[in-house]
Amino acid sequence: MGLRLIALSAQDPQLRVVAAIDSASHPVLGSDIGLAAGLGPIGLTLASELPDGVEAVIDFSVPAAAESITRTCAQRRVPLVVATTGLAPEQQAAIRAAAETTAVVWAPSMSLAVNLTMRLAALAAEALKDLPQGADVEIIERHHRYKADAPSGTALKFGQIIADIMGQQHHIHGREGQVGQRPHGEIAYHAVRVGDNPGEHTIVFGMLGETIELTVRASNRDCYALGALAAAKFVAGKPPGLYTMHDVLGLG
Repeated sequence: MGLRLIALSAQDPQLRVVAAIDSASHPVLGSDIGLAAGLGPIGLTLASELPDGVEAVIDFSVPAAAESITRTCAQRRVPLVVATTGLAPEQQAAIRAAAETTAVVWAPSMSLAVNLTMRLAALAAEALKDLPQGADVEIIERHHRYKADAPSGTALKFGQIIADIMGQQHHIHGREGQVGQRPHGEIAYHAVRVGDNPGEHTIVFGMLGETIELTVRASNRDCYALGALAAAKFVAGKPPGLYTMHDVLGLG
């Protein structure tokens, strides 16, 4: 994702990459990052520390790295886009705390299509919440074999949005054995890990006699990078606070 952020930002005249950061043990630390991104030399080397003069940081990493950069941005009051998922509760709390001193865009997905689908899921949940026969909700997500967390942060966000409206209290992960009749007050998540799938989510609303399925599917990872770059442009110069992709996209 970092390489795609660099490559795509080069096509946007409103953006200039001033730092590329990774672990101090990264094998290409000190190398020109433009070469790795397929741009040719750009005069910017991969570093392990955030320099001065940065207007916004995008974090697409792992939870431990996200925790570190969140702390740095909070201390230095640098606006931050958090796109890392799989965060522990204490790491999530640190992001909320950072938003008290700097502007933070935090979302489980940077995708425009995903965030629009979240709005559609909320609309469906509102319409179906009082059905006399009830509506069952299942969330199926597919990602590449290398994804470390399951279910995805995006799937969990879909579930949270729906449960806040429909009131499901039980969230389960898959099923096995003699589980008995499905209760209406649960949402089940099913995580599929295959090949190089960049990500897709299907939200199933099952009623008696009919079914609604909302599916959002990425064909490559550029959609996440472009969304993160839009978030960076949005958050630069904003006052401290916790923002979402709905704010970035003007969805309210």
